[in-house]
Amino acid sequence: MARPIMIQGTMSGVGKSLLAAGLCRIFRRDGYRTAPFKSQNMALNSGITADGLEMGRAQVMQAEAAMTDPDVRMNPILLKPTTDTGSQVIVMGEVLGDMDARHYFARKKELFPTVMDAYRSLEAEYDIIVIEGAGSPAEINLKQDDIVNMGLAMRVGAPVLLAGDIDRGGVFAQLLGTQMLLEPAEQALLKGLIVNKFRGDKSILDPGVRMLEEQSGVPVVGVVPFMQLDLDEEDSLAPALTRTNRPPAGKPVEIAVVRLPHLSNFTDFGVFSRIQEADLRYVSKPDALGRPDMVILPGTKNTMEDLRWLRESGMADAVRGCEASGAVIFGICGGFQMLGRRIADPCGAETGGEAHGLGFLDTETVFATQKTRTRVQGRIGALPGTLGPLSGMAVEGYEIHMGRTESEEKAFSVIGQERDGNEAPDGAASGNVYGTYVHGVFDAPGVARRVVEVLAARKGVGLVLSGTPQDGGQRAYKEVQYDLLADTLRAHLDMDRIYRILEQGV
Repeated sequence: MARPIMIQGTMSGVGKSLLAAGLCRIFRRDGYRTAPFKSQNMALNSGITADGLEMGRAQVMQAEAAMTDPDVRMNPILLKPTTDTGSQVIVMGEVLGDMDARHYFARKKELFPTVMDAYRSLEAEYDIIVIEGAGSPAEINLKQDDIVNMGLAMRVGAPVLLAGDIDRGGVFAQLLGTQMLLEPAEQALLKGLIVNKFRGDKSILDPGVRMLEEQSGVPVVGVVPFMQLDLDEEDSLAPALTRTNRPPAGKPVEIAVVRLPHLSNFTDFGVFSRIQEADLRYVSKPDALGRPDMVILPGTKNTMEDLRWLRESGMADAVRGCEASGAVIFGICGGFQMLGRRIADPCGAETGGEAHGLGFLDTETVFATQKTRTRVQGRIGALPGTLGPLSGMAVEGYEIHMGRTESEEKAFSVIGQERDGNEAPDGAASGNVYGTYVHGVFDAPGVARRVVEVLAARKGVGLVLSGTPQDGGQRAYKEVQYDLLADTLRAHLDMDRIYRILEQGV
């Protein structure tokens, strides 16, 4: 039976996901079969397992860190927000339905047996399970029927390490206040405190650490420095998404991603941020778009609503201006759907009804109740326009979408499990406008670099891009980042004490 250890946080964004991933890599490198687990995740950035099931991106990342295959049991419940008060509820990788918050909380008890079945199944196959909590365990209005923080820790007998974010300030109040709001039985599970994202001279912090241990009666098992890592993040708290509408940085190539209200899978574009000659920025205001070399319409959890926002905000006209000036327009998934002539939702998969698309591509999309979920690989077809030099390059990634798009012109050929291993067309292109359903289309070796080169060449700038770690593709680059994460945590966490906590349990 696997031994569990749980990372909880004083709030969202304190670094739970990265701490859990780092421990997964450390334990695996120490010879233990390790799996991540998060019973309930809320995120628009999801991934697809080898068997075509959907799970949270953070647990995909943690599974990669643990050197094991992502498995939907590692994230049995995924909530994908569709409105301010509602989410699509995904259970064991399959869509259960759309629910508002009150309806979901009423049904949460019914889902806990599924959570426990998933956990017990993993428990029989691994040596260590690194569990990640969600938000804060001290949300006193949500503690009843909790299935993701202390409620789960008590059920599975997991010792808890509580992390606070010193970079935001008030870390001592964060940690002590959280402990104070826990019930005595919950406090008994708290075996270690972590001060995360520290910058500066640790000797200045040491008196505070000693006082924290005296006040809490719980050891501080590490002061972890602020890490400049490049790993997949989830949704709105990612730094790139909190710095929208900044001015261009004056680099040779400028790429602007439209910051849709329901943007999903923004990790599709991270590879461009690693190319020194490219400036990747997120834009939500028309006057901030300017004249970039490429505009990307990303994936979205609500295509119809975000299409309406594009028009009402003036972003649609701004994108048209970029296209008229010769910029490349690239849509992925929901962004691809928006580029067509028409989108219809006869079954009410989103808002129902139909809408005119932006009209850049001669395509029509019809939503269905069945979601397409598949990993794919293939090649880029014969592209027109600026991106023509990418024709024939290999691509791989995954698809998650509700709609089916019909087009006479196909820009990509992909092979997916859903297609029984047969090559099938995907995407469309016209002039300098391109679209595809393939998430991760830029991640294959050389693709992003080639995009930057041809965008520069279009305006007469010759680039010889310097060698970068991602030349071997996204997977090789991530491995370097996971090892750096693990090395940093091993240097700043008391791993001997953490192993004793694991062995002693609760």
